[in-house]
Amino acid sequence: MSTPVRYPLRVTKRRIGIHCSTSGALENAALKAIELGANCLQIFSGSPRTWAAPPPNPVNVAKMAALRKEHDLTPLVIHANYLINLCSADAANRPKSITAFRGEVERGITIGAEYLVVHPGSAKDHETRESAIAAFAEGLVEACAGLKSKTLSILLENTAGHGNLLGGSLSDLRAIRDLAADRVKLRIGYCLDTCHSYAAGYEITTEAGLKRFIGETEKNLGLENVPVIHANDSKGALASHLDRHANIGEGYIGIEGFRRILNARALRDKAFVLETPIDNDGDDKRNVDALWNLIR
Repeated sequence: MSTPVRYPLRVTKRRIGIHCSTSGALENAALKAIELGANCLQIFSGSPRTWAAPPPNPVNVAKMAALRKEHDLTPLVIHANYLINLCSADAANRPKSITAFRGEVERGITIGAEYLVVHPGSAKDHETRESAIAAFAEGLVEACAGLKSKTLSILLENTAGHGNLLGGSLSDLRAIRDLAADRVKLRIGYCLDTCHSYAAGYEITTEAGLKRFIGETEKNLGLENVPVIHANDSKGALASHLDRHANIGEGYIGIEGFRRILNARALRDKAFVLETPIDNDGDDKRNVDALWNLIR
């Protein structure tokens, strides 16, 4: 493993992370984050494309915890698997989604993660968006029944808003939280994705546009409820509803857009976590370095 990057003390209070693989062992994700110069990270707690996952190995959990403590890797974010659709109206898919999400929560608590990110899902087969939002909230409540944690929070992620997807509007996320927060014994907050926000129609690349977006976020969600931002450039144009992530500076948001986002006073306490593609060797390191280098 290469020597971890050390950044000036003035920026180390900032949190820059990246999604890392747990292939081989849970703690390998932490080792990779350290190698890349990140001080937080995101993982899948199991395969992102299978319904069930085994419980974490206690030995690996302990190794992960030790590495996080030694290297100040905080927060640890888990991304729920891609099959889960808590607002599903399908008689077969819905119970699978609820069971799978419960497994995600249980593994998140065991691993000691701070956040579990989940997409709001698709409103397909629902007569209205309101009924889909209500179904998601009910699914969340059912999946979390009897579970509680002092450390793990569930984060609802915004989407690019394509087709039947919920979450293209911040008001969708607020509506879900309003219906579920008092009935779930885990905190519920939000994760905002820069690519999704831009593709959904929020102009975040200009000074005026970013100011409007931050204001709308404060009004609808409360900035204190948004601890994590997925930092991804966008291959899709503004309001294209195309969920295609690009490397930092290689999409429509661009270097100056990310410089503005990273240095916005209202966002300086957020953890910026990359989910950028690795098209060429070293892309992951280049993206981590790019974010650090943009911080004033």
